[in-house]
Amino acid sequence: MIKVSRSLLYTISIVYVSLFVGGCVSQSEYVKMENISESNLKKVGWNELEAFDDDNIDEALDVFRKACQSPKSKMKNTCKLSNDTNNSKEFFKLNFTPYKLFDQENKDTGLITGYYEPLLYGSRTKSDKYQYPIYKTPKDLVVVDLVSAYPSLKGMVLRGKIDGSKLIPYPTRKEIDTNNTFDTICYVDNKLELFSLHIQGSGKVKLDTNETINVGYDGQNGRKYLAIGGHLLKEGYLKKGDVSMKTIHKWLNENPEKIDDILNLNESYIFFNESSRSATGSLGVELVGGRNLAVDTKSIPLGYPVFLKTRNPLTKEKIEKLMIAADTGGAIKGKIRADFFFGFGDDAKNLAGNMKEQGEMYILVPNDTK
Repeated sequence: MIKVSRSLLYTISIVYVSLFVGGCVSQSEYVKMENISESNLKKVGWNELEAFDDDNIDEALDVFRKACQSPKSKMKNTCKLSNDTNNSKEFFKLNFTPYKLFDQENKDTGLITGYYEPLLYGSRTKSDKYQYPIYKTPKDLVVVDLVSAYPSLKGMVLRGKIDGSKLIPYPTRKEIDTNNTFDTICYVDNKLELFSLHIQGSGKVKLDTNETINVGYDGQNGRKYLAIGGHLLKEGYLKKGDVSMKTIHKWLNENPEKIDDILNLNESYIFFNESSRSATGSLGVELVGGRNLAVDTKSIPLGYPVFLKTRNPLTKEKIEKLMIAADTGGAIKGKIRADFFFGFGDDAKNLAGNMKEQGEMYILVPNDTK
């Protein structure tokens, strides 16, 4: 029998406990880049983006260059370099460093939803068939960006209207719908499709003259966005796991007496402009299906490349590809949160309406960022 001294046992136990505890509670070393992201960032190697080399990076570079055309892009030097390369993979690997996003609870996954460009049917003239207006931005809507005066309030914008010497909240969805004095682009034939247009932010309208026009986000009333699907779930009208655009519309069409009350719970209201271009995001450039994301700019700046890992909502196959942050949305808030733009058409509508997957995101930070 081998005898072991108490001092040696103590030493061994301390080493064991240190290794065990260290292995369990060790946390990632986060990099702070508050001028870029409020999320926790962990620097990773390109090898962690395993599917990067299998992706169509030439296409991603084209979309990145498109984002660079926006005056809101803050990567002027890197954008210039993008025009001088013929090797897209080399460009991203030489000029960017990937950082994985984590939330305040050290989780690396968040909600990825989807949106698309809808097609509505309308007329320039109001009638019994076409009675739901797409409004232009009202002249009395005041927008105050607070960041220039208060840098700590990055991303905070006040919207309202002037009443005497005061800035007061702008009317709610219900109040706007009962006020018909706004300038109108056209009228459409379906209230629920119009509501969807407000959620998506842009779309097309085929007029009764056979002309098809593009309408895009131009302003918002400043009221808080509320997801009506969550309300229908809470009230027991829909079942957990069965909340989608299709089931929401189905329930509302089956309960027409409740439509207005339900829609008005979302006080947020979107105003539009008529454009010669298809769907455009907050960057002011045309969106590309399967390559653009709507993001929370507190976590991801517009124009930045983002490598996304998530799943197709219908097939459950992996989606691992390089996206470009080019849009925002009232419901897109969170440290790890994005809205996947699927494009235009019925397939895009079906994917977007069912998209509610978990995902991981890696922001590509330009190497010349200080």
